[in-house]
Order: sequence, then structure tokens, then C-alpha cells
Amino acid sequence: MFSVYAARFDAEHPLSGLELGERPAPERRQNWTTVTVKAASLNHHDLWTLRGVGLGEESLPMILGCDAAGLDEDGNEVVVHTVIGQSGHGVGPRERRSILTERYQGTFAEQVTVPTWNVLPKPKELSFEEAACLPTAWLTAYRMLFTNAGVRPGDSVLVQGAGGGVATAAIVLGKAGGLKVYATSRDASKRERALALGAHAVLEPGERLPERVDAVIETVGAATWSHSVKSLRPGGTVVICGATSGYSPKAAELNRIFFLELKVVGSTLGSKDELADLLSFCALTGVRPVIDTVLPLDRAREGFEVMEKGSQFGKVVFTV
Repeated sequence: MFSVYAARFDAEHPLSGLELGERPAPERRQNWTTVTVKAASLNHHDLWTLRGVGLGEESLPMILGCDAAGLDEDGNEVVVHTVIGQSGHGVGPRERRSILTERYQGTFAEQVTVPTWNVLPKPKELSFEEAACLPTAWLTAYRMLFTNAGVRPGDSVLVQGAGGGVATAAIVLGKAGGLKVYATSRDASKRERALALGAHAVLEPGERLPERVDAVIETVGAATWSHSVKSLRPGGTVVICGATSGYSPKAAELNRIFFLELKVVGSTLGSKDELADLLSFCALTGVRPVIDTVLPLDRAREGFEVMEKGSQFGKVVFTV
């Protein structure tokens, strides 16, 4: 079957290890379901995989892609939950948690197989392209806001790095959830688009906010960490799910963290129940993922180039 896969690793030039071509179709497994992929979305995780983060040479070649929407073996429209092993369903209770492309082949292919437990019904209100955006970036943002930040309608949040998949999702979900959303971006056009999505105000990175916020949604890492901590009210929470600019900030701001009793919470993806809630939330409210680019799978390299440059606003989606 036609697939997009990592053939080798290169930390400096990740796309040099990206290949498009034929790979074996998934074999049938008891308690697993094969999904015919209609749409799959790109995540930073796919670039990190090409850099060799979280995957060993012995796992290559690895079909990339964490997210997918498509048809199950009975023709039902479904969405794939990417986290394998947290429940024990289909893999055994002792298997540690992983996501597609870390241990099992991913979704950038004509078919993907996952434990049947990991397959959810796709709401009819969502297109395949929209639904394929939700299981990683949008689920991550949903959990960061409504589970780990613990914000409520009327609270204020800062979203760092408007334009990325998680950040864009946090702006849209935060607005729909009744939050006052501030956002930052170094790109003027992305600041304008963030305002159009419903952000209360959008600033340049490091710029002082009009008020200190209840929570910060942090995906950028080293470049914005100090600003994130300084933007919190006493007792506020910074929730971090990634560090695209690096893991080691110059200033950890430890004195501010303990003196103001700030909370630092790590967040990774979300549960199957949270994904079901997110799918229902989008179906009922009319909230839809922000999609930057839709490409056929055989043009996947173009989508990877967009993400590597950081020029996208929202999700890059591949159709099969």
C-alpha cells in the first residue's frame, strides 16, 4: 500500500529521511480493526520522529502519522484514538503507553490497524479532514485547558505561539469555552488570524500583557518560558505539552514560581473519553479545526516542508 514513512534519521535535516512509496499492508490481528484512511493530519511529532527522537533504528522503516479518520471494516465512519496501551485493550494490561509511530505503524498510508477499543464513531457533522485534526493537537489543547489548567468560563489564558496546531486549537476552544484568550506570535499575519479566531488580544512574544492570566498554554518552550511564568497571576498555572524551541530556557524563573506559588503542569495528549467529549463538543457547537493546507498523500513532502518552516496556521491534512 502507498505510505509515507521514516526510512532513516537525521537530526539536522529530518526531511532527508522521509520516503514515499509502497509498504506492506497491515496484517489482521485479533481484537484489532483495520481502518481505511480517508484523511490524516500532520503533527510536530512526525518531524521529531524523523530526527530520531523517541524511536530506535531497529524500528525503521516506520510509517508516520498519529491521526486518522476513515472507514472501519464494516464501512462505518470512524476516528482513531492514537494512544495505544493505556487501557490494556487489544495489547495486554502490562504494555506501556505509546502512540502510533512509536511502536506501531502510523496513519500516513492507505490503511492503519489499531486495537478495536481505539476506534470511535465520527460525528456526521464533521468531515474526514476536520475529524482527522482532533486526536493529537486538538485533544492535547482540550486536555490542557479543561483538565490540567482547570480554567472556567470567565478566566483568562495566554496561548504562546499562535499558528501551531495545539496553539490554534487552544485559541478556538478557549473562546468557545468562555475564556478571555490572549495569544502571541512573532508573525504579524498570524497575529491577525488569531484575532479573527476570537483571541481577545494578540501580542508579540515577550510583550507585557494587559493583565496577569489564570493559565498559560505553553508549546514553544525555551524561547517563551520566562514570559509565560511572568504572565501568571499568583497561584496561576502554566501547562506545557512541548518545546519546539528547545527544552532548556536561559531563566527557569524558580524564584517567581515558588514565591507566587505557581503551578507547572505537564500534559500529553488525552484519554479516549476526552476525545469522545471533544468530538461531541465540536459537533454540537459548530467549532471546527483550523486547517491550513489539504494535500493528497502523494504530496506529503510539501506538507512536511511547510511544518518544518513553521509557516502554517492550523493543521496540515493529507487525504488518501
